[in-house]
Amino acid sequence: MTYGSPDALDLKKMPVTRLYLIRHGQSAGNAAGRFGGHSPTPLSELGAQQAKITGQALAKERIAAIYSSDLFRAVQTAEPLAKLVNLPVIKTPAFRERKVGVLEGLTFDESKTEFPKDYYALVNRNIHHVITGGESYRQLLRRATNGLRDVLNTHQGENIAIFSHTGAICYLTLYLIGAIHRNTRTTPWLVTSNCGINRFEIRSRQNVRVMALNDTRHLSKTSGNDSFAAL
Repeated sequence: MTYGSPDALDLKKMPVTRLYLIRHGQSAGNAAGRFGGHSPTPLSELGAQQAKITGQALAKERIAAIYSSDLFRAVQTAEPLAKLVNLPVIKTPAFRERKVGVLEGLTFDESKTEFPKDYYALVNRNIHHVITGGESYRQLLRRATNGLRDVLNTHQGENIAIFSHTGAICYLTLYLIGAIHRNTRTTPWLVTSNCGINRFEIRSRQNVRVMALNDTRHLSKTSGNDSFAAL
């Protein structure tokens, strides 16, 4: 039975897919309080440390497949886990962050001053607004969920790690918990800290269990500037 099947549920017979959505470690852009978007900003020194610790934590979860946004900071975060469990990192643009166009590389204050319409539409989660030179949240949702469905159909009954970004993870999570639909105009913001993990158990589209949101227990001995938390 595929992930989207409407068939009646028989939980005893349905394989459990465990999904881990992991935000990348602190990037140089995060540390400077700048919008990353599709830029190739690398991990900071702290971000590399967070990635290493996160890889060690997830190596205990019997991960069968590792996917990542093809943006550099996400791939860098996935690599420590891949080395520990001897799996490739499958890179895809489906799990990229939202393309923020003219806001990319700007600080929040610079964005507010130079492009107020785009900035306020972003922070107020207007999902239909297309940022100048960028994407809307709705476009982000479409490409990310298309990618997620492909992954879930390919790996039913397995444990899957997907390394992505705060915006993409927010909208994937809203989708998984049924909190977004065709008529949605604005949404809440679900914060995922750098290297925070959102954990799910999935039996079908109709049976999704949220095990943890923004799990950062493995990072208790580290801390960083999660620049996007206020958004």
